[in-house]
Amino acid sequence: MKGAPSDERRGRARELVVIPGVLPPGPANGLTDVPGVCVGHRTLVEGDDIRTGVTAILPHRGSLLHDRVPAGIAVANGYGKLMGMTQVIELGELETPIVLTNTLSIPQAAEALIEWTLTRNEGTRVRSINPVVGETNDGRLNAIEKRAIRAEHVLEALDSASSDRPEEGNVGAGTGTVAFGWKGGIGTSSRTLPAALGGYTVGVLVQSNFGGILQVLGVPVGRLLDQYYLKSELAPDTADGSIMIVVATDAPLSDRNLARLARRAFAGLARTGASFVNGSGDYAIAFSTALDVRRTPERRRTMASITDLPNDAMSPLFQAVIEATEEAIYNSLFMAETMTGREGTVVEALPMDRVLALLHKPHAIA
Repeated sequence: MKGAPSDERRGRARELVVIPGVLPPGPANGLTDVPGVCVGHRTLVEGDDIRTGVTAILPHRGSLLHDRVPAGIAVANGYGKLMGMTQVIELGELETPIVLTNTLSIPQAAEALIEWTLTRNEGTRVRSINPVVGETNDGRLNAIEKRAIRAEHVLEALDSASSDRPEEGNVGAGTGTVAFGWKGGIGTSSRTLPAALGGYTVGVLVQSNFGGILQVLGVPVGRLLDQYYLKSELAPDTADGSIMIVVATDAPLSDRNLARLARRAFAGLARTGASFVNGSGDYAIAFSTALDVRRTPERRRTMASITDLPNDAMSPLFQAVIEATEEAIYNSLFMAETMTGREGTVVEALPMDRVLALLHKPHAIA
């Protein structure tokens, strides 16, 4: 059960002719359009108050402990917990998949990620593993303090990871999340550059659980639907929450330029009306799957020459990640369904019929 059925017209943004930006998407319009990337979910809906889950992102199917990928991290507001981030910032590489879950399940996720990595590297002397686990707090719908996520759930997400387009909405780490006061969730999108600009793909996956004043293609939907941050001075914390943004590309980028790419994802987040409040954890992590920049054991052992896209070629990728992030957030909202959780709390799905009517209404902004 993902949520209560709805008569509302639901679908991905592009299916409803909500199309941000100018660049075309990849074939599946998702993170897995980047070659080699796989995503797996484990959704946990139990009883009246467990509404949570796990989402796992694998940059490639090989051993990340041996064949690492360059990565960069950006933080807009750091009220959150991204385990493993300091080593990624220091060394500029990922040596495990990325796991997303809820705030209080990070230790269980990290333990499972270490077990999964050790199992796949048997016979290798392993002295250190840097598990990368991100979170948002789903405690409004989920009895988060029960810590229902167990190692087996994380392993199931990792083992089920597929190159198919990831499910969206109330799934995996987005099962119990809330965005702009409506049901949030997992969303994904991608952009592909024209051949003259390298033909590279940028994919984005988000775990949306944040607040603000929702905008869709510049239309102030939250204000027009009378649900938005600071509507009442008696509830100043209603925009608290977080977002995890995972960015993948096949462009041959250094960790420095991947951090720059990650920072641009926040421009896409801002386009949706996020308020970046004090209690929000806004994180973006970007990695490259290009073989030319992969951190193989040989390259880590001695001097190595690698391909590195120059700074002057980065701007089209910046535009791609902005557009893909904006659309991924829309998808996380458009695909989510109304959910009832702990203590009978009901979080309604975004009313798509009303949203689409606003987008097509002349002078909606005025």
